[in-house]
Amino acid sequence: MRGHKLLTKALAKKLPPLYANDGKGLEAVAHVKFFDPCSNWTWYATEFDGEDTFYGLVVGHVAELGYFSLSEIEKTRNRVGLPIERDCWWDSRTLADCKKDHPGY
Repeated sequence: MRGHKLLTKALAKKLPPLYANDGKGLEAVAHVKFFDPCSNWTWYATEFDGEDTFYGLVVGHVAELGYFSLSEIEKTRNRVGLPIERDCWWDSRTLADCKKDHPGY
């Protein structure tokens, strides 16, 4: 069981709406970081539609910009049954800086 909410109301308000960062690419700011505690899978959210859809950087088999769903992250369990977590100590930074945490991508 996760010990915290994946997305608080305060964090949701902090995220700009979808398409607000058009053209910024890796200079867009990630305000929320989700991660699998047992792998390298990480989701950096830069935008949110206010309901379920995020846009940002997803690092898994590859690193790519794209859309991902809060509902899917909430129900996902890793290979040992643990849920996806939110980095509660995350400080907002650009996606370019986030990508530096994942050498080889």
